[in-house]
Amino acid sequence: MMKKFLISMLGALAGFWIAIIFSAIALFVVIAVAISGNTDSAPTEIKDKSILHIKLSGAIEERKTSPQLADELYGDKPSSAGLNNIIKAITDAAEDKNISGIYLDCDGVSAGIATRKSIVDALINFKESGKWIVSYSDLYTQGDYYIACASDSIFLNPVGSVDVHGLSSTTFFFKDMLDKIGIEAQIIKVGTFKSAVEPFVLNEMSEPNRKQQQHYLNRIWTELCAGISEMRNVAVEEINSWADSLIVTQDPKTYHERKIVDKLCYRHQFEDVLKRMCGVGEDEDLRLITPNDYCHISNTKDFSGSDNKIAVLYAVGDIVDSGDGGIVGRDMAPLILDLAEDDDIKGLVLRVNSGGGSAFASEQIWEALEEFKKTGKPFYASMGDVAASGGYYISCGADRIYAEPVTLTGSIGIFGIIPCVKGLLNDKLGIHTSSVSTNANGNFPLISEPMTDIQRFRMQENINRGYELFVSRCAEGRDMPVDSIKLVAEGRVWDGMTAHEIGLVDKMGGLGLAIDDMVSELGLEDHRIIEYPSPEFKWWEQITSLSTSYKENVIANELGTIKPLYDAVKRIDELAPIQCRMEYINIE
Repeated sequence: MMKKFLISMLGALAGFWIAIIFSAIALFVVIAVAISGNTDSAPTEIKDKSILHIKLSGAIEERKTSPQLADELYGDKPSSAGLNNIIKAITDAAEDKNISGIYLDCDGVSAGIATRKSIVDALINFKESGKWIVSYSDLYTQGDYYIACASDSIFLNPVGSVDVHGLSSTTFFFKDMLDKIGIEAQIIKVGTFKSAVEPFVLNEMSEPNRKQQQHYLNRIWTELCAGISEMRNVAVEEINSWADSLIVTQDPKTYHERKIVDKLCYRHQFEDVLKRMCGVGEDEDLRLITPNDYCHISNTKDFSGSDNKIAVLYAVGDIVDSGDGGIVGRDMAPLILDLAEDDDIKGLVLRVNSGGGSAFASEQIWEALEEFKKTGKPFYASMGDVAASGGYYISCGADRIYAEPVTLTGSIGIFGIIPCVKGLLNDKLGIHTSSVSTNANGNFPLISEPMTDIQRFRMQENINRGYELFVSRCAEGRDMPVDSIKLVAEGRVWDGMTAHEIGLVDKMGGLGLAIDDMVSELGLEDHRIIEYPSPEFKWWEQITSLSTSYKENVIANELGTIKPLYDAVKRIDELAPIQCRMEYINIE
């Protein structure tokens, strides 16, 4: 009996360790694949008659990020090339004799409007080389169509569609829901237009918020229409007619008649067109190369050993005090100080794509950038889709600020949220609390009780002080009187064009223009761009985050389309006490 037991136990243990070993081997295989980034299968040279194939699908981030273990394990769809690689590939391809043209494969990419405009500008510059650009899609989303308009010819599936509908933004409001579950969002803020708190205390947007959103939506739509009008040689009034007539529902044959597309054909027919355009035989395969692969080859061949380095520091995501994601003040401030001490770093371009976050972290980053400026090196800020609230805070001290006309910026304001869950605990769950303190505010902040009058008063004083500091930083950085800044502050969000008109931005243009201007100012004969923070793959950090990634993946799959509601409520608990943050806006 004992012998059978021991044999059974040893067998179970052996099976357990075998499973552990094979799991470890599988994990390391995944790690190896992620680290390699599948570069083994990437082409090593650019063949004659090649086509730069820009597939507009997935999500375009500011730059290509390291492969994620979670994506490999869960089989998630990988992101598109980073904006930096797309722009670089387009720019380099213009001078590359082996690249015949560009094929825009439009498949519903997720990207901000400023990101799309940067791609459009690069494509327009590419056309000066005399090379062709064509696009194809089964369904052109509005954003994809805007990019496709830079093409010489737009091809569409005979039973496909084009969606041009104008712009809108929709905000979810949770006050009634919070009331029903017994949670009160106690708000302290400065700024009439500071709308980030509205979803938690109102059931519809305030008139100031409606006014600011209508203003920047109109300005951005005007910019998009002007671009489409020029690229497609149609009147702006006609584009608005497309939007008003819901063209996505119409017979595809009408698209050609209205100059929306140039030709209807099936994908295999379009591929035959591509072969004729680049001189490839009918029986040959198209020589397509992606921006990532193209940049990999280009970087290998064209590496510059110049000691003149221009640092491009990416500030993307929420601004937080500490942690692993977003713009981490505790990490970024020391990094900026290190760049200041590096003699090979001749200048710094801060690339910002952030709606803000922690006021404390924003101040720490601002101060580090001021230390950088004391070295005498130039510091420029380049704004992406959004650089507002804390995103503007960290940009305002730059020697020059660049933005796209469609960038969202400003939102100079500040707020705090302290949730009170007394109603939830007492009335809904039957949970009660008692406290003992040595002083009147010994338990502050206590989410199980509302703030007292004196606590609210002191919090408002603190928020006011933070607002005055924010305004003073902007006034100093922009060399404007404090009163002038206050006239355009109050938490109001501005489009890039208006921001330029009122003095919050210096120049219209993207990251490339900012870099070119800096090189010109410094008078450098040669230089190289170094990106920070380092995008290097750190597998040990990703392993520790797998459980969190798994949890987020499960929640997303279970909640589906209502996940944004979950995220909004969860956000209250995660916010730092004092926030420089603009409203979460999804423009479609």
